[in-house]
Amino acid sequence: MYDDIIGAISTPLGEGGIAIVRVSGEGAIEKINKVFQPRAPGKDLRSRKPFTLTLGYIKDEEQGILDEVLVSIMKSPRSYTGEEMVEINCHGGALAAKRCLQRVLSLGIRLAQPGEFTQRAFLNGKMDAVQAEAVIDIIRAKTERGLKLALKQMEGKNSQYIKSLEDLLLEANMLLEASLDFSEDIGDLDYRRVRELMESSRDGIDKMLRAGELGDVYKEGISVAICGKPNVGKSSLLNALLRKERAIVTDVPGTTRDVIEEYVNIQGIPVKIIDTAGIRDTSDLVEKIGIDKARQAISEADLVVLVLDVEAGMTEEDMNIYRSLEKQERIILLINKDDLMAKNIKQKDIERHFSSLDVIWASTKDDIGIQSLAEMIEKKVTAGLADNEQLEFTVSLRQKELLKEARQYIQEVLEALELVPMDCLGVDMQNALISLGQLTGRDLKEESIDRIFREFCIGK
Repeated sequence: MYDDIIGAISTPLGEGGIAIVRVSGEGAIEKINKVFQPRAPGKDLRSRKPFTLTLGYIKDEEQGILDEVLVSIMKSPRSYTGEEMVEINCHGGALAAKRCLQRVLSLGIRLAQPGEFTQRAFLNGKMDAVQAEAVIDIIRAKTERGLKLALKQMEGKNSQYIKSLEDLLLEANMLLEASLDFSEDIGDLDYRRVRELMESSRDGIDKMLRAGELGDVYKEGISVAICGKPNVGKSSLLNALLRKERAIVTDVPGTTRDVIEEYVNIQGIPVKIIDTAGIRDTSDLVEKIGIDKARQAISEADLVVLVLDVEAGMTEEDMNIYRSLEKQERIILLINKDDLMAKNIKQKDIERHFSSLDVIWASTKDDIGIQSLAEMIEKKVTAGLADNEQLEFTVSLRQKELLKEARQYIQEVLEALELVPMDCLGVDMQNALISLGQLTGRDLKEESIDRIFREFCIGK
């Protein structure tokens, strides 16, 4: 338990309905009671029941009113941090909240560090390290799918799975230690059973890492660059995906001269769509700069949508752009303007020149093929990542490092099984258990704890 009280604004600054000043620590209620005047007599905060709201005023040093507020109190251990807590609901807007916070800090309450409320919750046993990391994922979630995964982690689904992996290792370790300590009573070590347990734990780690890669797609998102020669409908495709007029669309080639980036939710994946300048030979200096930036954006994108114009037909310009693209597996070919009568690109042309590509026939004007493109993007991004058991996890960089570390120790035990003395096996077995234990926060070093919470915002 900490011996100081912390406070911070826990809502974004700016105009809004309310702003919340959060206070946590032993004696928080007593402190805030000194600057709070209840609107109704006899509503002293110290006598109020937990999880009730009290209407009143925060007073300044001269007993003037700083703001009309609603104050809620929570008592240890039934609070977010596990400590005594007070939340002051001020009027929204930067000034009212700042003035209330300044008054709170004038009582000797310390300004909270980023993530310190959640760090206290972790250290007070209200959540484990994996659940604490889920808090930041919930805050940063860009799509419903990403939020769903973060909430599962917050509920403890990841921790339960990790515990099941630990249990397998603990049983294997128990067999090993029993064989060492009581060999005369229980006989030789059951190597087959130990191997089964270790392999199951290792395979479980592999499944979690694979599921984590898929989770990263829904959490972090991907980038998709739209490319092609001028006037094939790249900006129209951007607008169709966004469902709004974001890019200027004209019949004049070279209208888009800079890279335009927008985020859109595609099949639950946060996707950064990049509309690039039409690639062609030009003497226009500004357009050349735009084309150079387009090539850079295309090279850095996770996927590339190459757009052709069915009316204009395939040209050498189209083929040069296609030949300049790297990694065939990341390219989607979109044949635009399929609503027109004049079709100068045939299926046989596609089969001859682009047989290895996934192809979408579309009309951005009539919204034809846009949903098919969205489904194709999801398919390409998640290919090879889906698990037959449909495991769904988000796995942080810290968690990945510890999982890989544990896996390495397990693999070393498996390779040495029946080849080295049993007491030597126990060292790697214990190291694997330590790595898995650190995932949820057991025996975490101070620097590792700081690493978890340093990306949090102040007030959380």
